[in-house]
Amino acid sequence: MERIEGGITAVEGFSAAGTFAGVKKVEKADLALIFSETVCNVAGVFTKNRFPAPPLLLDRKHLRKRKGQAILANSGNANAFTGERGYRDAEAMAAAAARALSVPVESVYVASTGVIGEFLPIEKITGAVPRLVSQLSHGGGRAAAEAIMTTDTFSKEIALAGEVGRQEVKIGGIAKGSGMIHPNMATMLAFLATDAAIQPHLLQEALRQAADRSFNRITVDGDTSTNDMVLCFANGRRGREIRSKGRAYNQFVSLLEGACLSLAKMIVRDGEGATKLVEITVTGARSDSAARRIAESIARSNLVKTAFFGQDANWGRIVAAIGNAGVPVEPEQINLSFGPVALLRKGVYQGKEAEAKVAELLKQREVELGVHLHSGKGHAAFWTSDLSFDYVKINAAYRS
Repeated sequence: MERIEGGITAVEGFSAAGTFAGVKKVEKADLALIFSETVCNVAGVFTKNRFPAPPLLLDRKHLRKRKGQAILANSGNANAFTGERGYRDAEAMAAAAARALSVPVESVYVASTGVIGEFLPIEKITGAVPRLVSQLSHGGGRAAAEAIMTTDTFSKEIALAGEVGRQEVKIGGIAKGSGMIHPNMATMLAFLATDAAIQPHLLQEALRQAADRSFNRITVDGDTSTNDMVLCFANGRRGREIRSKGRAYNQFVSLLEGACLSLAKMIVRDGEGATKLVEITVTGARSDSAARRIAESIARSNLVKTAFFGQDANWGRIVAAIGNAGVPVEPEQINLSFGPVALLRKGVYQGKEAEAKVAELLKQREVELGVHLHSGKGHAAFWTSDLSFDYVKINAAYRS
């Protein structure tokens, strides 16, 4: 696969825009629109938080038909814990976009992100929709990416091209996320577009698989939220339709996973107050699921994350997290290394010289931690950030 320019609008047939509607207290873009010229097959993955916000409830309803043409998303207000009025406001967003675009209301998906418990300034949003539609362009992906940001420090875009069934296929996407990041969907939104031709049930399965290997393998702080989703639109402009699992399907999943993982890493890299992106790879486990549990246990440990921030090669915290994963492990079989530097070999500490080398590696922006358990063929990867003073500052002042 090859990385290309253009983000979500790198895919032919898609346009996007972003504008300031007045949802945020400061004049920054807070309303985004993504539009397909033709009806798309649609797949979606949503938060497992038990209090899903009204936009998710509406989108799940629209997703029953597996079709769509537009996504309207606001930042600055989550429209969560807003009851029946919140649901009516989500419906009003979809209806406003449908009128302005001349498409069926059930083909419009909505998303909101921001502060929980406040009602949307719905008149401002619906009033801004016609202007937003007039600003749609095939170069508008960046504007849309910026409009969905909350505590993000940079916009997140990706576009990839690769072979699917002997035909070049493109996938583009945007995302937002910085805090409350954890598996089973966290405080993040991700919207993807592709020109692949694929049946709806296979698109849904492909998205679930790609999300499981990307967005559900990241953590910043162990919290999840009420509004989080990944939507994927496929307009079918390229290649023969994928009707069953096989070579073309696997190629498509690989391309989709590549886009999702790129966006997921951007989210961790932009974790609130983060100074490091840490990739944790566990190999030699009894199973893939065991490897994943161990990798996640390390990734979500606040003691490990603060050690990363302090550039402290405190391997004792890492082995404690391994032992806390609920997976049988033989301690005398553990290898632990940072990049090329081994700290443990078969459970034996490699000394102060090795620890000093790791401390130097921990000064870098990106860090690789490898764990080998010598007990099987299971493997898994996870991505996390460090935990800094600024994380506390950002979240202490989030609503002010």
